[in-house]
Amino acid sequence: MKPLDPIIRLEWAIVAAAAVIFYGSVGVSWWLFGLLILVPDLSMLGYLAGPRVGAIAYNALHILAVPVLLLLAGHLSGNATAMAVALIWIAHIAIDRALGYGLKLSTGFQDTHLGRIGR
Repeated sequence: MKPLDPIIRLEWAIVAAAAVIFYGSVGVSWWLFGLLILVPDLSMLGYLAGPRVGAIAYNALHILAVPVLLLLAGHLSGNATAMAVALIWIAHIAIDRALGYGLKLSTGFQDTHLGRIGR
């Protein structure tokens, strides 16, 4: 994996911290956070059907567009649960990116938009 610029890692770590802080302000129980923080990684099961399907499944749950739209919808409707789920999802994605895990390419799990994972 090519080294990810420390500033980029820091930026994503700040996004993760902000999502967690905002989650705390929504007023939803922390048990929900613990229950859902790793749920997007279940998308890796798509790799059982091959690298192309795996990349599609993984990327579908690791792009920011959907949780950001859910956060906006939850905010506009006053739905604290929707906002909480969106913030957990955003925190998960940001933590992944801070650790250097990017969106997957169809060539294999190790190939990401941030570079190759592993040796």
